Amino acid sequence: MRTLPWSRGAAEKAWRQAECGTCRDRQREIDRLERQVEQAERRLEHADGEIKQLRERVKALEGELEKAHRAGKRQAAPFSKGKREPSGRPPGRRPGEAYGRKARRAVPTQIDREIEVFLPEACPHCGGPLSECETADQYHEELPEPRPVVTRFRVHVGRCSDCGRHVQGRHPEQTSDALGVAAVQVGPRATALVCYLNKVIGASMGKTAAILQTVSGITLTTGGISQALDRVARKSLPTYEALVEAVRHSPAVTADESGWKVGGDLHWLWVFVTKLVTVYRIQPGRGFKEAAEVLGSDFCGVLERDGWAPYRQFTQAAHQSCLAHLTRRCREMLDIATDEDGQIPLTVERLLKDGLEVRDRRDAGELAPAAVAAEVEGLEQRLDEVLGELDQTQHNGNRRLLKHLGRERDAIFTFLRQTGVQATNWQAEQDVRPAVVNRKVWGGNRSLDGAHTQEVLASVLRTAQKQGQNPRHILAELLRSPTPVVAPLLPVVAVPPAPG
Repeated sequence: MRTLPWSRGAAEKAWRQAECGTCRDRQREIDRLERQVEQAERRLEHADGEIKQLRERVKALEGELEKAHRAGKRQAAPFSKGKREPSGRPPGRRPGEAYGRKARRAVPTQIDREIEVFLPEACPHCGGPLSECETADQYHEELPEPRPVVTRFRVHVGRCSDCGRHVQGRHPEQTSDALGVAAVQVGPRATALVCYLNKVIGASMGKTAAILQTVSGITLTTGGISQALDRVARKSLPTYEALVEAVRHSPAVTADESGWKVGGDLHWLWVFVTKLVTVYRIQPGRGFKEAAEVLGSDFCGVLERDGWAPYRQFTQAAHQSCLAHLTRRCREMLDIATDEDGQIPLTVERLLKDGLEVRDRRDAGELAPAAVAAEVEGLEQRLDEVLGELDQTQHNGNRRLLKHLGRERDAIFTFLRQTGVQATNWQAEQDVRPAVVNRKVWGGNRSLDGAHTQEVLASVLRTAQKQGQNPRHILAELLRSPTPVVAPLLPVVAVPPAPG
């Protein structure tokens, strides 16, 4: 029997060899695909890292852009950066009825001297004779020649026969009992003028000395001006403490704060404002502790303020968040937002404007209290609907805005629920502005004692201005008083009880 060339054993061997070759090919293909998968995973992991870095970079750049927009809006530039747009009409007021309110200097009520101004002997044009027809009055309000008025007080000095103590007389116009080497002093009106020039006008001590010498002839060094300011601050301290008490017991207070420098270090200038009282306080910090030193931690009035977080720690007070800050924030976001990302700030801006419109209608007598309450309920419902979009939006700016509104939710429409509450903290911002201007001129204070003098004098001067009183007269009377007294600014500014 002949053996076939392709036996069963050979076939099986060949099949096994073919199968092994196929397995090897498959394994090689699997290995190649696994390597490709590993490479793709490494590329994906690298891409994920790059995406994460880019997202963080975009977030940081958005924050820097938002900060730059706020800084550009907040800081007062010395000059305009843009080109003036022509209005298309000539400068100046319109003639005729469109001129506006017409005014002129009032005729003085006190005439100190009169001068007769006679006609010349002949006409200055043709030399002809003149006949007098009438007389007309002209007034000059002029400064006197700068010569100080020097008063010598002949002080009688004696000694008590019983106790042996030194006793001397005092005139109501004196500001001090000092004699000897300190006998030559600057009077109260000149000293009050120094305070006014430095703390209200914002002149530096050097310029204050120059102005004082020019307008009065009195010479003072910058060191003498500094000592004079400290002396007035000590006399004004009881008034300042009374102003603080008036703020603490006020039904509504507006607060704000701004950076300040003391000895080159960063401090904070706090301002607390009521309708007729302003209190400044320079503090090393910007937290609840510093604010409570003026308001008291148990302040229970209405606090009109911006969205700074420490204000919310006054848990016994009612709060009104500044709508101007929120509206400005929405507008800044709309300037750089896309159409989709701008829906939330646009909705918030419209909601706030609607609240202000309700206030205007209420104040005009168009809405009854019940109608106002219904409007407030609708506004708060709309606000809650906007806050509900927090979990849906991925835009970082919108998320920060909604989180802030959520924290401030109960302080948005207080001005509609309570009458006499302002919708913004404009009063505090107006009162902090003069101090900021002074800071930009002479940079702050050099010491903590100077900062204390600054807060005391600025508070007394600003409060006197708000009440329509002459601040220089107020300071002069405080200087003349032999004992510390409270300036007669308001009946609510009570004299603190005497110690003991």
